[in-house]
Amino acid sequence: MDRGALLDALCEAAWEAGEAIRAVRRRGFEVVHKSDSSPVTEADHAAERIILDALARVAPGVPVIAEEEVAAGRIPAHDDLYFLVDPLDGTKEYVRGGDDYTVNIGLIEAGQPTMGVVLAPEQERLFAGRVGEGAWVEGQRMAVRAPLLVRAPGAELFAVASKSHFTQDTADYLTSLQQSFRQLSVGSSLKFCIVAEAEADIYPRLSPTSEWDTAAGHAVLLAAGGHVAAPDGTPLSYGKPAFLNRGFLATGAWQAPPILPFMTPFGGGGDLPQGV
Repeated sequence: MDRGALLDALCEAAWEAGEAIRAVRRRGFEVVHKSDSSPVTEADHAAERIILDALARVAPGVPVIAEEEVAAGRIPAHDDLYFLVDPLDGTKEYVRGGDDYTVNIGLIEAGQPTMGVVLAPEQERLFAGRVGEGAWVEGQRMAVRAPLLVRAPGAELFAVASKSHFTQDTADYLTSLQQSFRQLSVGSSLKFCIVAEAEADIYPRLSPTSEWDTAAGHAVLLAAGGHVAAPDGTPLSYGKPAFLNRGFLATGAWQAPPILPFMTPFGGGGDLPQGV
């Protein structure tokens, strides 16, 4: 399968998973808490099964590292080529009845995301991109795919940050930039997409996340012309121990200073990844 056809297949899988998630919400569900205290529902598992089945059909032999599979202790052997899947990012928002949870499928090659799909089921919007080839947004009611391109920063800057994980470190970092920001609060990987569609300039995350939380949105933002840096300012890479991101900085056309000087020392019980 060529890369364009593969990305189309990932989009189809995400739409199907999104429909399953919405169906679970309509009929009601129970919430269980995993060992890290994060919530999981029937919708997480249903969406992950759909995506795993689809990837087995369209990309046989390519390992898939998926959030709920990892939680169950099932981690496939992998080398430089694999998928990272978060079937329902923003489960807390989903449980609360929010509309900014997402379905995420990312392809990793040699430590970098090269392809990604982020679906916001309740908004009926899907963001997709191939690094070096461009990104787009589509919807079930949209006649065409609209291209995505980050914006150059203007006189007024917009920062997008987590609803659930905005920290004092993040506030201190934004203050240090000596810029006037309007701040948007959004759950899930949708924040990457808001930067990719030129609705925000910067998304700082100064606390841990898992790599499956970020891979798809990272790919979409790169494909739209943006940047995602590790805390020290180098490109954020994948394949780290325990699939853990210490933090990251996502920006559009503006490359901001590294976040590392503002981060609380790593380690301790508060450092469990809790989505994006």
